[in-house]
Amino acid sequence: MTISRRDFFVVSSAAVAAVAMRDVLAAQPPAAPPSTGTFTAIRGDAGYFVAQGGTIGWLINKDAVVVVDTQYPRTAPICVAGLKERSGGRPIDLVLNTHHHGDHTGGNGVFQAASKLIVAHARVPALMKRAAAAQPNAPAPVLPTATFDKTWSEKMGNETVGATHHGPGHTGGDAVIYFERANVVHMGDLLFHELHPRVDRPAGASIQNWMTTLDTVTTAMPKDAVFIAGHAGPGQPVLVKSDALRGLRNYFDAALNHTRKGIAAKKSPQEIVSIPVLPGFEHYQALGDVLTLSGVLTAAYEELTA
Repeated sequence: MTISRRDFFVVSSAAVAAVAMRDVLAAQPPAAPPSTGTFTAIRGDAGYFVAQGGTIGWLINKDAVVVVDTQYPRTAPICVAGLKERSGGRPIDLVLNTHHHGDHTGGNGVFQAASKLIVAHARVPALMKRAAAAQPNAPAPVLPTATFDKTWSEKMGNETVGATHHGPGHTGGDAVIYFERANVVHMGDLLFHELHPRVDRPAGASIQNWMTTLDTVTTAMPKDAVFIAGHAGPGQPVLVKSDALRGLRNYFDAALNHTRKGIAAKKSPQEIVSIPVLPGFEHYQALGDVLTLSGVLTAAYEELTA
């Protein structure tokens, strides 16, 4: 069934899976911040910022400044300063968090001091609190000041900004953010571009529903929409077309099929997750010990045998 662009904001694809008792924290940032980040304009007053952590999306028009995700406390001030320079000093009207991980929310405190409102999915505050509690001596997280369950939207100057939760994916509290006039979609960590993704099962992730979400967003968005990935492999762009969503969806399909075959053949979990590459997706890259093929296959095995 084809979903219209308007229906994209009013349909949630599935109920969220129960969040597991344990939690896995996001990878820690490098010790030193970059001296400067990079601002890139896209179209229709929208753009993105990269420094360290998840990609920040932004929108600046004469009546509003909007930010999607906040990176880390060390890089957030660089972004805030750049936004003020580009907006003529206008305060930030709205910040949205795509999910709870620290490389997307760690700069909330910096942005809160410069903005009026931080919005995220309803599960994000609890997930942020649990992640902080699991890390010794972690500071209290700066939580969103408003939340939503399935959909949220607001007119920001001449732009309509929408957020939709489609059920469990990368976590149990992901949001897809859409700048309607600009036709730009921020996927958060629902989109890793040619990079082995993180499947945070303790925070409610589901590979199978993540695939459904990618299908839903691809169908709902116009063919000329552009998508901001939360992360991209080294040397790969964070701004992509819909074929990148289909590529990640097919990657997950291959990972699940490999795991199903291994289970049917009565292979051990170690045998199933130990393959060096996923056939057909040899170009996907790893990052440290957090973003790995074995991590995805482990999550697939746990999900299929739960």
